[in-house]
Amino acid sequence: MADSGEATAAGGTPRRDFLTLVTASFVGVGVGAIAWPFINSMQPARDVLALASTDAELGTITAGQAVTVMWRGKPIFIRHRTAKDIEEARAVPLADLKDPATDQSRVQKEQWLVMIGICTHLGCIPLGQKPTDTKGPFDGWFCPCHGSAYDTSGRIRQGPAPRNLDIPPYTFTSDTKIRIG
Repeated sequence: MADSGEATAAGGTPRRDFLTLVTASFVGVGVGAIAWPFINSMQPARDVLALASTDAELGTITAGQAVTVMWRGKPIFIRHRTAKDIEEARAVPLADLKDPATDQSRVQKEQWLVMIGICTHLGCIPLGQKPTDTKGPFDGWFCPCHGSAYDTSGRIRQGPAPRNLDIPPYTFTSDTKIRIG
């Protein structure tokens, strides 16, 4: 006979403890079942996931030409650089740069420069993608709003922009195709 006067379950555990454990388990499962739709609604929608990456075909871009593709609502500048562009970018001493970065650290293949085309000062779209655009004094990109000038590697060379044009995550899926994102 138990000294405390409590009835015990078959295993010797007090029945009250067993009922508390079972009730707590049911409450936990119920809270999870109610909370799951709210937690699941925080996942990105299918249309957002579709924009998570963009493929770009490079085979049709000739040397010296630039194209713009959209990724996550942002313009991505892709330029097929000439040997002159690459040589100019690599000849710049790092001490002359506001945001020092080597040309080699900004590209995966030296002839292809892939950048987010948004000025790092106030978010404008720099000129320099079209053949008729003003490219600025460094033959790269020029933001006419406040005068930020970028070189052929997308590095800030003059003006109020605090840093270089950003490089998005990208990989070469073939010799003529990249996936951004």
